[in-house]
Amino acid sequence: MQPMKQMATGSNSSVTEFILMGLTVQPELQLPLFVLFLLNYIATVLGNLSLMNLICLNSHLHTPMYFFIFNLSCIDFCYSFVCTPKMLMSFASERNTISFTGCMSQLFFFCFFVNSECYVLTAMAYDRYVAICQPLQYTTVMSPKICYLLMFASYLMGFSGAMVHTGFMIRLNFCDSNIINHYMCDIFPLLQLSCSSTYVNELVSSAVVGTIIILSSLIIVVSYAMILFNIIHMSSGKGWSKALGTCGSHIITVSLFYGSGLLAYVKPSSAKTVGQGKIFSVFYTLVVPMMNPLIYSLRNKDVKVAVKKTLKRITR
Repeated sequence: MQPMKQMATGSNSSVTEFILMGLTVQPELQLPLFVLFLLNYIATVLGNLSLMNLICLNSHLHTPMYFFIFNLSCIDFCYSFVCTPKMLMSFASERNTISFTGCMSQLFFFCFFVNSECYVLTAMAYDRYVAICQPLQYTTVMSPKICYLLMFASYLMGFSGAMVHTGFMIRLNFCDSNIINHYMCDIFPLLQLSCSSTYVNELVSSAVVGTIIILSSLIIVVSYAMILFNIIHMSSGKGWSKALGTCGSHIITVSLFYGSGLLAYVKPSSAKTVGQGKIFSVFYTLVVPMMNPLIYSLRNKDVKVAVKKTLKRITR
């Protein structure tokens, strides 16, 4: 292992680059995992890009629900460029390094897209609540202005959270080890390398993450509680089926995203649980963005109709 590069700053030293250990150090797994995650990367990019194009090209998909799905796909599309390329490099090279600036940039965009996705999923839950519980007021309540404001607020809060995480990370001093036991620059693996006190960072991270989880979870749970109450009081079976159908995709997405995210950030107490944390983080950083276009297309009649219409236009 080459000695880490250091830059003298008075009496202290600062790391100028980090070494990413990657997902595994077992040589026999490098090639199979490279192929697997390359295919995942291609599927994520093409899937989300295709869904965004379908929504743009088909006027019957220009509704609030598909506006939110478009933003979700846009986040997943951009998100795939943050972690996956560097992860693929770890399988192809013996020493996968990232500069301090590059590491902080990756951390910022990772936090920005994850936070924004939480709020977009929350806005989607509110949209489903209005559609099912207040159908007559739907077009008024979910007007284009309100939809744009919800997305602006989602991205603004995502940006604010990312700035806080990154700003407090930059103030730390890294002087001993520069080896990150992860395939990306994430908050907790970086905190483990700091030479200075991380108490404030841990406090701020807990406050920011706690606010996001509590706020978004509360709105999602209340929205679905109201939807469930409304469904129970529906007299027709068709109404039941339609209500469950329109919420099914969102429930699956929320369960996968929040479930894998919470499992990834259970505080590790051993090397084994650190490895498990990396596996779970792979699920919500790589698998969930690939799954979202499939979830919203395979379970959705409107998207299937849009696919048929688009294919007819292309083949004419």
